[in-house]
Amino acid sequence: MVATPAGGTRAEEDWRGANQDKDEKLRRKKLQRRASGRGLKLRHSASGYALIDSARKHIEDRSDLTLDEVELWLDRS
Repeated sequence: MVATPAGGTRAEEDWRGANQDKDEKLRRKKLQRRASGRGLKLRHSASGYALIDSARKHIEDRSDLTLDEVELWLDRS
């Protein structure tokens, strides 16, 4: 429920994008599990995603991967 501001009209909730956010979160969790099964960690930063090995090195020396690129890398390995 959204609170009504004093003297104002009731604001309506905005659910646009909620399903997209949920889908992305579920996809990210799935990729984290797949990476973990291979001894890798999936990390996220402002520049993108990175796969990190047990020696704490970035796979392909990149920290700007998209989820699509992470999935492709895990598929071919």
